Amino acid sequence: MTARRPNILLVLADQLTANVLPFHGGPADAPTMEQLAAEGVVFERAYCSTPLCAPSRASLLAGRLPSALGTYDNGAEFPASVPTLAHQLRARGYETCLSGKMHFIGPDQLHGFEERLTTDVYTAGIDWVPDWSLAPGERLPWYHDIATVLDAGVSEATLQLDYDEEVAFHAVRKLYDLGRDRERPFFFLVSFTHPHDPYEIPRRYWDRYEGRTLPPPAVPPLPPDRHDPHSRRVLELCGADRTELPPEAVERARRAYYAAVSYVDEKLAELLAALATTGVREDTIVLVASDHGDMLGERGLWYKMTFFEDSARVPLVVHAPTRFAPARAAAPVSLLDLLPTLVELADGAGTFAPEEPLPGRSLLPALAGERLDEEPVVAEYLAEGAIAPCVMIREGSLKFVHSPTDPDLLFDLDADPLELDDLASEPEHERTVRRLRAEVERRWDLDALAREVAASQRRRLFVQRALEIGEQSPWDYRPPDRSSTRYVRGRDFWQPFGRARLRD
Repeated sequence: MTARRPNILLVLADQLTANVLPFHGGPADAPTMEQLAAEGVVFERAYCSTPLCAPSRASLLAGRLPSALGTYDNGAEFPASVPTLAHQLRARGYETCLSGKMHFIGPDQLHGFEERLTTDVYTAGIDWVPDWSLAPGERLPWYHDIATVLDAGVSEATLQLDYDEEVAFHAVRKLYDLGRDRERPFFFLVSFTHPHDPYEIPRRYWDRYEGRTLPPPAVPPLPPDRHDPHSRRVLELCGADRTELPPEAVERARRAYYAAVSYVDEKLAELLAALATTGVREDTIVLVASDHGDMLGERGLWYKMTFFEDSARVPLVVHAPTRFAPARAAAPVSLLDLLPTLVELADGAGTFAPEEPLPGRSLLPALAGERLDEEPVVAEYLAEGAIAPCVMIREGSLKFVHSPTDPDLLFDLDADPLELDDLASEPEHERTVRRLRAEVERRWDLDALAREVAASQRRRLFVQRALEIGEQSPWDYRPPDRSSTRYVRGRDFWQPFGRARLRD
């Protein structure tokens, strides 16, 4: 590794499942990501800590599971006092900046970032609180709606497109600013909302797939009795259980999703071009990841909210060819590993302030070409569609899913990559199931967690109803307007031109 402390650019795509990408054998046209993967280190089995936006992002930044943070769902506050990756790097002298979606819930919309360039695409309030006390079949108005699949296709102007164009514009401009001031290394998180549904995309990206035969879901829709109880609840909350999707609608939605991946890939290329132009490309470690995946019609499921591979597995690429040789790491890893990894890359120490045990581990050995030890990767789900905590353990080739209210699931992903053969009830696997249940009990007190989640929901639903009365004071972030300091003002005509010049 070079002596100079690296800049770090972390690019997140929203709801990007790993297996659609070309370097994982998928059909998406993503040449920029493909090149980064060819020149970088690809983690073939990376998992989110929870397959839902807000809690996954808070967990990634804090390096802790949602249950430890209280960020159970998309309406749970991310506490301002929790040290994040941005705090850790800022304390080490890094300039920390954020452009794009993070879906922070609560009044703190920075969480250690010195500067945030855009507002968020989603609400910062406690507006999307699940309610596990609802009767079966009751829906809340903000639930995912299968209509987004039926309406998928070409659209030249969308809310998401407007947002991501703004994210990219401000990010590129900020990279030029960062290139001018090289006294401090930077940590820059750029987060796009594509390819998250609704599956709508401009024609020029849609047309990149014209004439191509795109694969249908590898697992067609299953009859109700073939779905596990949690999957049936997810189908129900999305309305997919009572909506027949014609094959052409599924094909159209999947094509729009691939096209949205191509759009994100183009935005990534713009960021890399800015790094190259400013002369800091070789000093910058670039990471590409996602908060969770998308089922994309596999088994008849859409969106996320389950532990199947399409939902829980995410891409993770680390590109720094002057520091790390190209490689593919096969051991399961977690987004929880990003915080210890990037802290160690930043100062070589891997110690945290304040010193607290973290569940993740540094991935630096894999980046340096060493084989990672096989350690269990864990995840949890505590939001809509559940009626009790759901947890996952990925151990070697095995994936174990447990919830107190549902039958266990056990898959051998090496032998059964499509997760069609549940081994949990097979007599020859009884010992393995007992051992993994004991591991669940060691890691979680699920009864206590269920009580904590339900109590949190009741408190937040009460506060939510109270805040709907009278004057509103939203927490949504409003970027400061610094235009008066950016352009020509006052008597010193030449000063802003000198500040704006990029020197080699």
